[in-house]
Amino acid sequence: GGDHTITYPILQALAAKHGPVGLVHVDAHTDTGDTALGEKIYHGSPFRRCVEEGLLDCSRVVQIGIRGSSYDPDPNKYCREQGFRVVPAEECWMKSLEPLMREVRAQMGDKPMYISFDIDGLDPAYAPGTGTPEIAGLTPAQALEIIRGCRGLNIVGCDLVEVAPMYDASGNTALLGANLLFEMLCVLPGVKTL
Repeated sequence: GGDHTITYPILQALAAKHGPVGLVHVDAHTDTGDTALGEKIYHGSPFRRCVEEGLLDCSRVVQIGIRGSSYDPDPNKYCREQGFRVVPAEECWMKSLEPLMREVRAQMGDKPMYISFDIDGLDPAYAPGTGTPEIAGLTPAQALEIIRGCRGLNIVGCDLVEVAPMYDASGNTALLGANLLFEMLCVLPGVKTL
């Protein structure tokens, strides 16, 4: 639950303890906007604020599932300029993400990293209960591949954001969100699973 603004203070606290952290960010949007309605802190800006404060190790930031409409002809330019790896949704369509996650694991290395998962990274056919749905997103199976692909990394925290149950009378979005959070708990360091 919560909007993506919540990740900003969490990363402030983690960076105070660990220094700049790596990030696996699953989302339809990069959340690197500057301002909205004159405000610099909102759900579309947390990762720009994190860059500005030196909270992220930008060479170890991967954004997966990015897509949707934009007001800019090159909406991912800022991210690339910071050194982020941006994986648009169309690069994920109709294939396993296990090969991608092997690359991500190598990129993260053994340094501290964080997982931030916006439910709108998934296609609204599976997760309609969110405030900013975008068509042609990831599948639940791909979400599991991403999360399970982080097993063994030095994960220092994780979140799942932007679930809005009132937009999904079926309850499927909340169910999916809860299961993804459970999966994230299972890949934390030191957790033993069967």
